Amino acid sequence: MTTLLSSKQTAEIIGVKIQTLRVWRMRGCGPRYVRFGGSKGRVVYDPVDVTAWIEGRKAGSTSEETVRQEAAGAGVPHAKA
Repeated sequence: MTTLLSSKQTAEIIGVKIQTLRVWRMRGCGPRYVRFGGSKGRVVYDPVDVTAWIEGRKAGSTSEETVRQEAAGAGVPHAKA
């Protein structure tokens, strides 16, 4: 069975504050997550999804990053927030 990551652990891995993850969840632009216990329930992250999210943000140049950001639209995080 996969060990799921807490919001705190995920934030530490990505290098952002927990509040940033909350904002990203509301905007739909952070790593995929699972919520247990309804709208106020505990949020956890699968390490596979966190890794995939990070991998999807890798760029070989600033121009490549700019093109990806423009294609994705505003509000998609690509750097530390």
